[in-house]
Amino acid sequence: MAKASSRLLFSLSLVVLLLLVETTTSPHGQAEAIDCGASCSYRCSKSGRPKMCLRACGTCCQRCGCVPPGTSGNEDVCPCYANMKTHDGQHKCP
Repeated sequence: MAKASSRLLFSLSLVVLLLLVETTTSPHGQAEAIDCGASCSYRCSKSGRPKMCLRACGTCCQRCGCVPPGTSGNEDVCPCYANMKTHDGQHKCP
């Protein structure tokens, strides 16, 4: 009986630990979460097609967990964002 309860306790502790790790990290292991809405709003503020920019930026932000600073460029700060491509092989993220 003691062996079964210690196994159960160990299993529950492992599950709790995994849940804590999962909830405190973003998709690519960054410690703090990013506000994709605010970051993309600024990133797309000078775009000629703001709705399309916001949609693409939001997708990239969700997948990468980051948005480069500024309204364009600076993609070296977020390589995942910079390297994402469309089905046609074009640059996806604004």
